[in-house]
Amino acid sequence: MAQAANISRTRQIVVTAMLTALAFVAVLIGRLIPNVLGFLSYDPKDAVIAIAGFMYGPLTAVIITVLVSLIEMLSISTTGFYGLLMNIVSTLAFVLPAALFYKRWRSMKGAIAGLVAGMVCMTVMMLLWNYIITPFYMGVERSVVAGMLASVFLPFNLVKSGVNTGLTLLLYKPIMQALRAAKLLPQREGGAHKYRPWPIILALVVLGVFIPLLLHLAGVF
Repeated sequence: MAQAANISRTRQIVVTAMLTALAFVAVLIGRLIPNVLGFLSYDPKDAVIAIAGFMYGPLTAVIITVLVSLIEMLSISTTGFYGLLMNIVSTLAFVLPAALFYKRWRSMKGAIAGLVAGMVCMTVMMLLWNYIITPFYMGVERSVVAGMLASVFLPFNLVKSGVNTGLTLLLYKPIMQALRAAKLLPQREGGAHKYRPWPIILALVVLGVFIPLLLHLAGVF
């Protein structure tokens, strides 16, 4: 019994490390998209961390968020401690509601409800935090930032969280299946469940709405 528990814990550590690495790769991929107004950057790491939260719970999501944000600050970020703080707050505001909802209601509907709650929480939280923190690292008056809340920070964070919601729904099943195939996750009780296409369709619809909006905000078209 103890040996089985140790094996399970070792597998969880391995998977958590893999997802941490994947989340940082997602940060690098996000660098391919131009920044909004030169300083607001999108990255898809929140989708990876939300999946980790679904798999192992809120604490794992917190650990990966802090690790990836620290790695980003020490390697590629130019915003220093302020960027670290904003990264952590932004990601946790999205992934914690998703993980907490799914922990309470372990179903696709629970996951979707959690992701929607995460979208709302992140959008509202970042309005507050940008109002408080942005004047310090941008070196501007708070009134300037206040004027950008509705026109810049609100649409950016809503669109960012929308894209990551779609990516989470799209990638969750493939990642879980890959980890089960690698024997890093236990097989589902009762065997394989009936394939349901509607979560994929929903994910594609969400991405079809929010990706063009993100590219528009980034000035791509």
